[in-house]
Amino acid sequence: MALSGFGTSADAALLAAYLDRYLPRADLFYDQPRALGALLHLDARLGTGHAARFLTPGGLWQQWTQGPPAKADRDPQGACKFIGQLCSFVQESARHCTPPRR
Repeated sequence: MALSGFGTSADAALLAAYLDRYLPRADLFYDQPRALGALLHLDARLGTGHAARFLTPGGLWQQWTQGPPAKADRDPQGACKFIGQLCSFVQESARHCTPPRR
């Protein structure tokens, strides 16, 4: 979520590196869906296509979701929408915060 909020190309590179490391490990279930959702969110904001290589037919995302253990969270677009909602909430909340007086 934080990397999506910063919204830079360097943040997209960090998310892609995370996915490169953990998607080949179908036996590990950490934050892969949220990381891919965050990368999709950044792609939309930056006009880039970093996530596309993970989503190709037979690609790392498909391999990871089909590997054991069973993974209920297989919808990267749903994760992207959730990350977008979180970012909107944070931005809206920040507008209502008053900086402390010194």
